[in-house]
Amino acid sequence: MASEEASLRALESLMTEFFHNCTTNERKREIEELLNNFAQQIGAWRFCLYFLSSTRNDYVMMYSLTVFENLINKMWLGVPSQDKMEIRSCLPKLLLAHHKTLPYFIRNKLCKVIVDIGRQDWPMFYHDFFTNILQLIQSPVTTPLGLIMLKTTSEELACPREDLSVARKEELRKLLLDQVQTVLGLLTGILESIWDKHSVTAATPPPSPTSGESGDLLSSLLQSPSAAKLLNQPIPILDTESEYICSLALECLAHLFSWIPLSTSITPSLLTTIFHFARFGCDTRVRKMCSVNGSSQNSVLGQERGRLGVLAMSCINELMSKNCVPMEFEEYLLRMFQQTFYLLQKITKENNAHTVKSRLEELDERVLCWGRQAESYIEKFTDFLRLFVSVHLRRIESYSQFPVVEFLALLFKYTFHQPTHEGYFSCLDIWTLFLDYLTSKIKSRLADKEAVLNRYEDALVLLLTEVLNRIQFRYNQAQLEELDDETLDDDQQTEWQRYLRQSLEVVAKVMELLPTHAFSTLFPVLQDNLEVYLGLQQFVVTSGTGHRLNITAENDCRRLHCSLRDLSSLLQAVGRLAEYFIGDVFAARFNDALTVVERLVKVTLYGSQIKLYNIETAVPSVLKPDLIDVHAQSLAALQAYAHWLAQFYSEVHRQNPEQFISLVSTALEAITPLISSKVQEKLLLSACHLLVSLATTVRPVFLISIPAVQKVFNRITDTSAQRLPDKAQVLVCRALSNVLLLPWPNLPESEQQWAVRSTNHASLISALTREYRQLKSNAILPQRKVQLEDKILLLWVCKGHFHPRLPVSSSIKVLSSSVVQGSQSDHPSDTQRFRRYCRKYLWRIYQVSTDLLSVAARIRADVTDEMLSFFLTLFQGLRVQMGVPFTEQIIQTFLNMFTREQLAESILHEGSTGCRVVEKFLKILQVVVQEPGQVFKPFLPSVISLCMEQVYPIIAERSSPDVKAELFELLFRVLHHNWRYFFKSSVLASVQRGVAEEQMENEAQFSAIMQAFGQSFLQPDIHLFKQNLFYLETLNTKQKLYHKKIFRTTMLFQFVNVLLQVLVHKSHDLLQEEIGIATYNMASVDFDGFYSAFLPEFLASCDGVDSNQKNVLGRNFKMDRDLPSFTQNVHRLVNDLRYYRLCNDSLPPGTVKL
Repeated sequence: MASEEASLRALESLMTEFFHNCTTNERKREIEELLNNFAQQIGAWRFCLYFLSSTRNDYVMMYSLTVFENLINKMWLGVPSQDKMEIRSCLPKLLLAHHKTLPYFIRNKLCKVIVDIGRQDWPMFYHDFFTNILQLIQSPVTTPLGLIMLKTTSEELACPREDLSVARKEELRKLLLDQVQTVLGLLTGILESIWDKHSVTAATPPPSPTSGESGDLLSSLLQSPSAAKLLNQPIPILDTESEYICSLALECLAHLFSWIPLSTSITPSLLTTIFHFARFGCDTRVRKMCSVNGSSQNSVLGQERGRLGVLAMSCINELMSKNCVPMEFEEYLLRMFQQTFYLLQKITKENNAHTVKSRLEELDERVLCWGRQAESYIEKFTDFLRLFVSVHLRRIESYSQFPVVEFLALLFKYTFHQPTHEGYFSCLDIWTLFLDYLTSKIKSRLADKEAVLNRYEDALVLLLTEVLNRIQFRYNQAQLEELDDETLDDDQQTEWQRYLRQSLEVVAKVMELLPTHAFSTLFPVLQDNLEVYLGLQQFVVTSGTGHRLNITAENDCRRLHCSLRDLSSLLQAVGRLAEYFIGDVFAARFNDALTVVERLVKVTLYGSQIKLYNIETAVPSVLKPDLIDVHAQSLAALQAYAHWLAQFYSEVHRQNPEQFISLVSTALEAITPLISSKVQEKLLLSACHLLVSLATTVRPVFLISIPAVQKVFNRITDTSAQRLPDKAQVLVCRALSNVLLLPWPNLPESEQQWAVRSTNHASLISALTREYRQLKSNAILPQRKVQLEDKILLLWVCKGHFHPRLPVSSSIKVLSSSVVQGSQSDHPSDTQRFRRYCRKYLWRIYQVSTDLLSVAARIRADVTDEMLSFFLTLFQGLRVQMGVPFTEQIIQTFLNMFTREQLAESILHEGSTGCRVVEKFLKILQVVVQEPGQVFKPFLPSVISLCMEQVYPIIAERSSPDVKAELFELLFRVLHHNWRYFFKSSVLASVQRGVAEEQMENEAQFSAIMQAFGQSFLQPDIHLFKQNLFYLETLNTKQKLYHKKIFRTTMLFQFVNVLLQVLVHKSHDLLQEEIGIATYNMASVDFDGFYSAFLPEFLASCDGVDSNQKNVLGRNFKMDRDLPSFTQNVHRLVNDLRYYRLCNDSLPPGTVKL
């Protein structure tokens, strides 16, 4: 090598060139290769040691430390002992000599390298590693450096990476736990001494006008006047060095708390000290003091002091996140809660200088300007409150000395003075957790339900009132207008929708606990806004182009906008509460529900009659969407009460039928004018959904005779009328079909009028499918084939003409929906009747579709996709009623159409419509093969042949996930539902003692399927891996797959081998737990064979490890037979195997291992 000085100059030159803006990527690659080659040379670390001590170039120092890091973590085993000793001696000396002058990132990297040495060698070869850290902490000059080393040690040794053996990881954790008490004592001493030192010199401030009040509340919280006095001491003013040391100590504590168990090592003295520092975050006087001179130095000081508060809360939250609390620690926990809620009281206390909101804004803003800290004090405090309610409330509530109601009062103030929307959302989440806790507590303690509710009633009513106020523009316009109502988030909702949804969830949960209070709070507010809406009719005037709303003043328009937005929100709230008026409480809350439904029916009819959705307004971009939304929400709210109407129809209507008939008839009068292509889609769909609910859930006997329903029948079957949008068309068809097919409640079978309804249903289906069925005549004539193709294509693409997708898909979806509902009926005869009607009316459609399918496949894949959707729906609902001959015809058509060439052409276009067509075809086959009985068993050989000989070879080696999931689900269904196709009944085998195993049939097909499953585990698709592993586990649970002779003798350990290799290669790490369990289930079939034969063979086949290491791996795998121990052994084997390979790869060439 060249001289050290020359090498340093060359390295500095290379580094400067590498990071220069003008250096090309090609040149950077050359430099990178040169640097890598230099680092691989034996003895390169000596040069790097010289570089570190002789240069001030940051790039050179970082490169040199990277060389050391690579040497220690990947090559340490092969480094001579003398070199290791020299490195262990020189690097700490270098750190001590230069730690004050090194850039912080270089210093931290050097600390990390020294800790990496300790991770490898402590305590055997580096016995003074941790002792040195403790000495650094105890020396005032090096305390910051010692704390940085301590935190790095905690990070790297407590939860080390995979480059250590499990035994070494366990050893390091035990070594660290032995030091915990000493370390915590040191950190406590540092924090206490700094606090006490500066408290003595701090000037005593004048008493606050509210200090007496604060002390009284704190005393009641802590049940200790002396403790209250202690926490009311003035916060000391720390110098910069003390601030820095305290922040490092708190960072150490936060990380230590993340992994050490709760124990008496965490002393009351330490907890009290942490809470002292938590007060830094909520003391707004810091801001005042730091703005006295307006200097940047004072500003930084304020930021650091705020940082101490955030770090202290991080320590507290780490302790709070532990659900497993030893009995002896519960008293400490109670003390922590009491002290934290003193801080909450301090944050939410109003005085002359600050409102609660302004104080929270200061605490939030101050931290956001640091740049160094991602979270504010308020965010940390909210995290604490969430942890308290979700993890510890059930534990603490029983303590008489903890004032839960007072805590809720403080939480209320904290919630409704949040400075940001995200902060408010987080607090609503906390209230939701509390309400869930309260609900479950009441359900488990019904005897004292009233006592529990009375304790919290005032708090819940206040919460309900304030949440309702917060969603109304009348009270909260400024904040609500800031919410985005256009951009969708990952949950496909806008910020406004999220705000409203979370608020309404809180309202609903309060309603469940206090229904009477909730209703009496909500309904008057709704009524006020309804009066405004219903009063708009007097302002509607006729103009030349139609009707116009004669409200033009800017202030009036703004007030109307706010009122309409509020009404829309309150309608959603009323709809959300519908579930609390039905079931056992129907009679008790009948009058309230009836009042709501009557108002909703009136509002929907009013909106439809005066057509506010089409009216001209002074501000059309604002008021027209508002009017449409109110109308749509009134329909949606009424739809939510469909189950209440159904219960009304069943239980009360005989006493007062006119009232019920009036409600339903009026609702239908409101719906009918809206079922038009000229109505805005949002409003149209709301009307259609309400119609479906009335026809499906309520189903009154008089529904079909109402003129409004007759009008809808005529509208939907009139081919000359303009077709509704797709979604609306399907919904209306479903509603009309359900009117005719679903049984009327409260009537005997003899009065259901099935004959008349069947005829009407036939007419409906005939009208919906008339043009589609006419294609049949063209399909019969071969010479008309070209014209037929043209006609299908024309009908498919021409807007305004017949659209075959709609009548077929909508009709099938309608009938399928009816079949599903019928299958859930209490009477099996209903189900059979529905399916019989469907089969009767759809027979001609089946025939047309079958004839057209092969033609459509050659025209466009999207046409075929729709037709296969039709057949899939058909098979799912009516496969038995279709019968074997017709099913054979369809399946044979599919098999002829999906030749290997056709399949290849469809599948090879990744993500194409062709792939979707094949996937739907496989879904159809899934339905066929899982049908019980012998009807469809003759198809099994053809289905398996298609899968294994045509589809599987095409997709086997493709990385694309297309088609694979559906194919393997089909293979799973073949096995799961047709087990006897491969294995004869086990009953005979069990009674005939001489027959040891079931008789095996179709062995070649079974083996091919299992091999396909095995191959899928070698592919990178984690979703497919998880799915197929689940399928195998299910087959083992239901059919004892792993116990079958063919699997046990020829496949079992091949699968185990594959699963272990997957773990070793870390290709599917997210599924570690599932793979471990599956490995255990397979091995448990033959533990003796696993331990005596498979494990030695597996280890013998492992490359990259020597024979001694293989023996160690084998000895460490204990012969446990319980699931937890076995899976722990598997993960230990995998970890240590990877570790040994890493060690062996790090050895220099030619190393002799004894």
